[in-house]
Amino acid sequence: MPPGAVVGKNGRVIHVAVTRRLRDGARMLLRPSSPLPPVSWRGQLFDVLLALGLLLAIEHDQSGWVGMMLLVVLPLAFRRRYPLAMLWIVLGTAPLVTDYDAALRLSFYACVIAAYTAAVYSPYRVPALVSLPIAALLYTQIRESAVPTVPEDAVPFLILVPIAVAAEGLRRWKRRADEGRAKLSTMEREQAEALRRAAEHERARIARELHDVVTHNVSVMVIQAGAARTVMEADLDQAREALLAVESGGRAAMAELRHVMGLLTMDSDGSEPAGTADLTPQPGLDRLAALVQRVRDTGLAVELEVTGERRPLPPGIELTAYRVVQEALTNTVKHAAGAFATVRVDYRADELHVEITDTGGTPASSASAGNGRGLIGLHERLAVYGGTMQARRRLTGGYHVAARLPLAAQ
Repeated sequence: MPPGAVVGKNGRVIHVAVTRRLRDGARMLLRPSSPLPPVSWRGQLFDVLLALGLLLAIEHDQSGWVGMMLLVVLPLAFRRRYPLAMLWIVLGTAPLVTDYDAALRLSFYACVIAAYTAAVYSPYRVPALVSLPIAALLYTQIRESAVPTVPEDAVPFLILVPIAVAAEGLRRWKRRADEGRAKLSTMEREQAEALRRAAEHERARIARELHDVVTHNVSVMVIQAGAARTVMEADLDQAREALLAVESGGRAAMAELRHVMGLLTMDSDGSEPAGTADLTPQPGLDRLAALVQRVRDTGLAVELEVTGERRPLPPGIELTAYRVVQEALTNTVKHAAGAFATVRVDYRADELHVEITDTGGTPASSASAGNGRGLIGLHERLAVYGGTMQARRRLTGGYHVAARLPLAAQ
């Protein structure tokens, strides 16, 4: 630049931008790419023995050089703790031993080991890789005797030993890969078996609940039939109403039986599942308000919205919808403390829609990851009646569960 010339404003800006980019690039290259692996006491002991063994393996006839040779191999004792630093220390001591062939060869061997360690263990990948050609250039420029001559008798060993080492490493890698694939296959089979058992368990539980619903209807039919028989001669109108009630209960019971056929299961020994003696009717949509109130009592804000023409539905349909709401609110209490939840029940002409939405919150201290049986059970329940369900996380946070139950065939 000529004397007196002034750099323009744009020129200074470009210069600063380029300098900043170069500085940022240098920082990125010097940034550690991975943590340094831990060093066990066995590894530390091996490194110390390796340094001593290399020192004893080199023939030397001048005792005055022992201290210098010890200085050459000493960095190998710390090669795994400070890989790149030890490599540069070995390179720094190389020019100091150029007058003694044994010490120079020892420095070369130490450099090979230190270079390997830096390439494998150093978290500074780019500086470590750049140091390798620098090391090679250094030893080619110092003296020719730095690189030892290989005797002809040692050539077969130099060929066969690496092949043997590589073959053994390949065999171990293949064995570990086979073991990993076998373990993965076993885990997949165990997971499939666990899901199958969970589905069977849930089907048996659903079947027991449907058994309760059908038994309740049949019990009402028996009572109404007995009442009709009692008043048949005295009051025909009252007997007619009782028989109509019997007919209605029979139709409801038959509808439930059609859905439960193929689902009702027995235990492995062929006996009746336990719990079928309890004839207490299961909850329906008329008890949703009580369920929501119980959840509110736990501290969760819940809003219940019912739209459409409210009408009585088959007990199995109402029980399934109730269980969907119950499971979704239970998950909200466990995994979204402090959230706001909304329950919507929409009576449509041919479908019943049930939606549960929460805004998300913090998991309770007693919450666990769960085993997924709740969702499996809900899908099984809905499948009995031809229904579907979607459960997903919301983009804005929280969870959304939507179920549909067809009513046209009821």
